[in-house]
Amino acid sequence: MDVPRATLSIHDASEPLRKRAPTVDEHGNPLTDFMVIIPGLRKKPQPHIQRTIGELHRVLARFSGIVVFAEFNLALNLLWVSTRQAHGMRDEITMAIRSSIPAARLVSHI
Repeated sequence: MDVPRATLSIHDASEPLRKRAPTVDEHGNPLTDFMVIIPGLRKKPQPHIQRTIGELHRVLARFSGIVVFAEFNLALNLLWVSTRQAHGMRDEITMAIRSSIPAARLVSHI
């Protein structure tokens, strides 16, 4: 069985996120979502932004069996992550992001 890989992308957000983000996995099981904000990132120099996005890729790749979808909206400094339901994983992923990017903050989870 092929496990979907996490994909982190940057979009112009012209299409609503609710149309891009999956709500169920390949087996029809519901996904859970959370948002992380990185305050002020869009105002940082481009090399800093690229390093931060690289760190997000690196961290989320460690959870590729759980993370189904991830999108960073630079205009909003907001990371949206959709995951398979797994007890405690949202907190573990968020803590891993914060250990690499201390300014990152969990905003909301669904």
